[in-house]
Amino acid sequence: MLRQERDSKGYTQRDVADALDWSPSKLIRIEKGTVGISVTDLKALLLHYDITERERVDQLVDMVKAGKKPAWWHQYRDVYPQQFINFIGLESSAIRIRQFQGLIVPGTLQTPEYAAAIMRAYGSQESRIERGVEVRMRRREELLRSGGPELSYIIDESALLRQVGDSEVMVGQVRQLMELSAYKQMHIQVMPFSAGPSSAMVGSFIVLELSEEQDDYAMMLETPDGAVLVDEPNEQTARYSKFFTELRDKALSEDDTQVFLDELLGRLGEDG
Repeated sequence: MLRQERDSKGYTQRDVADALDWSPSKLIRIEKGTVGISVTDLKALLLHYDITERERVDQLVDMVKAGKKPAWWHQYRDVYPQQFINFIGLESSAIRIRQFQGLIVPGTLQTPEYAAAIMRAYGSQESRIERGVEVRMRRREELLRSGGPELSYIIDESALLRQVGDSEVMVGQVRQLMELSAYKQMHIQVMPFSAGPSSAMVGSFIVLELSEEQDDYAMMLETPDGAVLVDEPNEQTARYSKFFTELRDKALSEDDTQVFLDELLGRLGEDG
């Protein structure tokens, strides 16, 4: 309804965000239903849209109060810190997701067996491992749904050569990467050792493009002290988006990546 009201006024999301001193991503997440809206923010929007009839306002306020059901990811707050829960919310509303991973296969591309082996190596308790695997699988399921975001991944060759679990786990993981590449919205590329160094190789990161507005990004950075979420667009998020473009240009093409994975699958089968 809020999106329809905005369209009827001829406002862009940027127009409304600027008028209310919000970020465009906030309005986008509200309109997509990814996050709830407070009564205060609702009344601000309604006033901006010239909706002041008492009965209509009260009806919409009642809808907000009745619609406080938490999103699916909130049930995993016992497994992950609030920062990562917030990241999943942003991820679910993104229109494009770009990830460079230099250490392991990206979480949303992992098989259950690979994911469990990774978490076990990190010292996670078995009870948390089961739920952590659930989160990874649910994230992938949601991202691959009809109308989901465009997904682009660059995986360093070292991440694919690093043994995680036994050979059967590795074979299953490489095979899954090949299968996922068949999805139209999925783009997987390998950064080969032969590509050499690049100034864009600044560590593993995920850039979320939240709208068609210029430089409307959020991102997650992996650091030695843990992941860092940047949930509002700034110069840093724009810079990392350019880093991804530079890395994509140096990586194997999607077709050559399939050849690489097929050859790697053969080698893993021989080792097994």
